[in-house]
Amino acid sequence: MISGGQFATFFVASMAIIMVPGPSVLFTLARGVAWGRAVAVLTVLGNSVGTLILSVLVAVGLGPLLSRSHVFSVTLQVAGGSYLVWLGVQAFRHRHEHARAMQQREASRPSNLHVIRQGFTVGILNPKSLVFFAAVFPHFVDPAKGSATLQLLVFGGIFSVMAFCSDGTWGFIAGTAREWLSDSPTRLVTLRTVGSCVMMTLGVLILASAAHA
Repeated sequence: MISGGQFATFFVASMAIIMVPGPSVLFTLARGVAWGRAVAVLTVLGNSVGTLILSVLVAVGLGPLLSRSHVFSVTLQVAGGSYLVWLGVQAFRHRHEHARAMQQREASRPSNLHVIRQGFTVGILNPKSLVFFAAVFPHFVDPAKGSATLQLLVFGGIFSVMAFCSDGTWGFIAGTAREWLSDSPTRLVTLRTVGSCVMMTLGVLILASAAHA
């Protein structure tokens, strides 16, 4: 259904957008540094599921709605930015408590479901993916190849797998760096503080972008 030429150009465009640090990558890095490799990978898993669902929504009609409704687009950006700010504030408020808990390793880290749910929320409210899906995906659709909706669904699946591999690699690296520093409570507090500030800053930037729009 999708030709080799379609796939090649889509792959290049997707890698370009995936490799640019955005909410998903920075959030994954922050979680990896704070809690380790397992949490980072689970975060990416939740994020990829959110991204996949977002691509499905675009495929079945969200794209046209976003194109027609500027208010709706801005509202989604505000929701995503606000959620990241809230996560960052919570991480900062409990940074000492979390640093003590992190020294106990797996026994006290966030539950798998909790980690996946947070990653999912960031993924489905990611403005970068939203814009890419709504504005760029349609350009790769070839009417001669069959159903446009089906082609968009396939592209969304491919993009989600690519994002999982790329973001998962970054999360694994960040989690490994955290393991090197895990013997120092002071360093863990510092890492937790940095991670919370990254999330808050990212959320504020998204909110500022929404306000400017």
